[in-house]
Amino acid sequence: MSNVKAVNADGFDNEILKASKPVLVDFWAPWCGPCKMLGPIVDTLADENKEKLDVAKVNVDDNKSLAAQFGIRSIPTLLFFKNGQEVKRVVGAQGKPQLQKLINEVIG
Repeated sequence: MSNVKAVNADGFDNEILKASKPVLVDFWAPWCGPCKMLGPIVDTLADENKEKLDVAKVNVDDNKSLAAQFGIRSIPTLLFFKNGQEVKRVVGAQGKPQLQKLINEVIG
């Protein structure tokens, strides 16, 4: 079972900005090839880090206002939030080891 939540503009503040744990948000679209490659990696990282990190996905086609608000210009883009603030940003598909390193940096 995946520990990844689908989040839209209506739930973004409560699910992401007011979260008690750090949050990784994957901005993606169903037509995006690199997003499809990254999806299973994000799912695995969500399961492996569920005690210390929440993970959410935002479909940019369905949530254009959120993509614009956070300056998402290409996908996939991963944003890391801690205490309601963006603390890291990664653009493009990354491997699991690189993403786990970033997660470790964010969660401390």
